[in-house]
Amino acid sequence: MASMTDAGRTGTGGESGAEMRNVPRYIRMQPDDNVAIVVNDGGLPTGSRFADGLTLVDAVPQGHKVALTDLAEGAPVLRYGVVIGYAARALPAGSWVNERNLNMPEAPSLDRLPIGTRVPATLPPLEGFTFQGYRNADGSVGTRNILAITTTVQCVAGVVEFAVKRIKETLLPQYPNVDDVVGLEHTYGCGVAIDAPDADVPIRTLRNISTNPNFGGEVMVVSLGCEKLQPERLLPAGSIPIGSANADGKPDTVCLQDDAHVGFLSMIDSILATARTHLERLNARQRETVPASALVVGVQCGGSDAFSGVTANPAVGFATDLLVRAGATVMFSEVTEVRDGIDQLTSRAATPEVADAMIREMAWYDAYLERGRVDRSANTTPGNKRGGLSNIVEKAMGSIVKSGTGPIHGVIAPGAKLDRTRQRGLIYAATPASDFICGTLQLAAGINMHVFTTGRGTPYGLAEVPVVKVATRSDLARRWHDLMDVDAGRIATGEATIEDVGWQLFHLMLAVASGEKTWAERWGLRNALVLFNPAPVT
Repeated sequence: MASMTDAGRTGTGGESGAEMRNVPRYIRMQPDDNVAIVVNDGGLPTGSRFADGLTLVDAVPQGHKVALTDLAEGAPVLRYGVVIGYAARALPAGSWVNERNLNMPEAPSLDRLPIGTRVPATLPPLEGFTFQGYRNADGSVGTRNILAITTTVQCVAGVVEFAVKRIKETLLPQYPNVDDVVGLEHTYGCGVAIDAPDADVPIRTLRNISTNPNFGGEVMVVSLGCEKLQPERLLPAGSIPIGSANADGKPDTVCLQDDAHVGFLSMIDSILATARTHLERLNARQRETVPASALVVGVQCGGSDAFSGVTANPAVGFATDLLVRAGATVMFSEVTEVRDGIDQLTSRAATPEVADAMIREMAWYDAYLERGRVDRSANTTPGNKRGGLSNIVEKAMGSIVKSGTGPIHGVIAPGAKLDRTRQRGLIYAATPASDFICGTLQLAAGINMHVFTTGRGTPYGLAEVPVVKVATRSDLARRWHDLMDVDAGRIATGEATIEDVGWQLFHLMLAVASGEKTWAERWGLRNALVLFNPAPVT
């Protein structure tokens, strides 16, 4: 994890947080960096003078970079101790450095990468931490007790939405131990090249989401009948828990085109009758004390800004280390947001096989982007740039720190599921960086909790697992006080350390795993599942 040098602040050290916010300040991540980011809310005007004498020759928005020294045209620009670009023109000290005057470097080659050259020592165990969870027959543990209704095709989405609303109104009050009913609706299932080589990605994604730990092993399916993704193809015999399968090993399925259905309401009645059986079994479950090692946490960032890699993501990285020390499993993802730091990851690989798997996933994604005639630079959004991130290289350096400092013990391909017998600790789950697709794929991989950091702000949430939201800036945390669960901006103002916020997040995760609701849950904020489909649509 990058160190942080806050060299641009004046004062005696006894100021309040409010006073500190009014003093011109910058944060430099590494001593050799020749740029730093402006901390002050609202940015700083031309002529602002820092404690070390540096004076701004341009107005610089909050989170944006200022040149600490004179930069000649073509000079490397360093942040996080790495080259994030080259000066497109001469920039005197105090200049605003942004995407318009910065040329992006080439992507690192995937050849001759360091393999396991800096494998960190195993972190000391962290014992005695527990939460109240739902044990499943397969050994996994849920943080929620949810009835999920799998759909085979988008055509049934409206019917399932109506049925879920009816279940919540008429049935759910009878089953107080069941937290929710969720329709696993998506835009796949027909009108697709379902036998194409890459079609296995969306199919296995939906299959594995259907058996997420938060669903208690109960699998219920609603099918149309004529779709390409037939129930037996989606969930073949042996792919679902025995207790949830019929005598023939197939899932409990309501097919809307069955002759028995006469009219819309008969379809709804069939869905409710099937749901009742599953609700009864789920309602018999009780929370019980389980070790923190039962947590499987996905970490992700969205609406990122330059503070993401300074405050929220380092705090998440510290919490990641705590979770791993407690025996839990943590997944970090987002291929394009780690691609430029692949050498940092392969050097931390616990085995050569893990490093090879990471390289294989990067190469596959490079080829995928090339087929679409784009490269990794397509990742950054207008909001990222307004928040001070000039390009994907800078964004990647701030993203990687969510992974903490430990060795990487496994790699999961898109749509694949965590193998709990072999994969524990820190895991790389290869996903696109899209918030919605990444979250969907982490659900398939088996997370029972999600941690999401944001700098620009997003009301992102998932119906299937609790989402803990971490704000990178205190200004965002104050304005969105009933959407953000943790304010990591206090790190930038000096009111808290990375360790302080990391421990806060760790304890909050245990409380949420035990049933405490996040803001997204309280408001019912739920983003749609978005399956990653690299295969053609017909």
